Amino acid sequence: MKKMLFIMNPRSGREKLRTRLMDILDLFVRVGYEVTVHVTQAQGDAKMKAGNSGGSVELLVCSGGDGTLNEVVSGLMTLDREKRPVIGYIPSGSTNDYAASLKISKNMMKAAEEAVNGSPFAVDIGRFGADRYFVYVAAFGAFTEVSYKTSQETKNVLGHQAYMLEAVRRIAGLKSYRLKFHWNGQTLEEEFILGMVTNTMSIGGFKSLVPPGVALNDGEFEVMLVRTPRTPKDIQSIVAYLINKEGENDCVYRFKTSRLVIESEEAVDWTLDGEYGGAVTEVCIENLREEIRVMRHEE
Repeated sequence: MKKMLFIMNPRSGREKLRTRLMDILDLFVRVGYEVTVHVTQAQGDAKMKAGNSGGSVELLVCSGGDGTLNEVVSGLMTLDREKRPVIGYIPSGSTNDYAASLKISKNMMKAAEEAVNGSPFAVDIGRFGADRYFVYVAAFGAFTEVSYKTSQETKNVLGHQAYMLEAVRRIAGLKSYRLKFHWNGQTLEEEFILGMVTNTMSIGGFKSLVPPGVALNDGEFEVMLVRTPRTPKDIQSIVAYLINKEGENDCVYRFKTSRLVIESEEAVDWTLDGEYGGAVTEVCIENLREEIRVMRHEE
């Protein structure tokens, strides 16, 4: 029989996985897998299990939010490329940005079927510094925390514009950082309140924060940087751009690159896939093209 490692975070989202767990396991066995189940116990557990056991199975299925997926990918990145199994993903978090980008079903049983009957799709992975990884976003700035600390239910109640207005209302009071960015022979130095290095079609459940037509396997990141507003007009301009992407904006910088070096005088806190990624004064972010294969419905 083919071997599968099933890593699950039962506390993710509203714990919806618990209600479908037996049906999902029954499906896996029916299609011919010998399944080993690992229930995560603490932060970092999924990474350790994926790294220690991922090389001995044909398929590694994980269920949880984007943070759980990040841990699984980070664990697999410690293995030689040829030893990494294909990943199946059953999203059960509150946002699930990356699953939406891959067009993996929100329905847990359909996602489970895609995990075993879909087609492998090679995706880019981000390397943050020497040994940290992210699947779809590395970000700094207090504004980014608003997205991940607000539940999907609250976003649904508020609606897109109301939620974004609440977030950008805080812009004037946000801490800014003086940063220097180097990419493709170019340098940018400014005071910034927000920065995102992404490989996704939505951030925090919203598609307005990334450009249209993003490819998950083109070897490049989409970068968005928002400089510190200097006038009330700047604040209005940033709000209009982030909500409606209205016209040119000299407060927002956007570009694509496969490698980005960031320098700062003070340590800057970063989040990787919505989880705390550490505080650094200098870091190199690199795109590792088509490094991991993920199962999804064949288009």
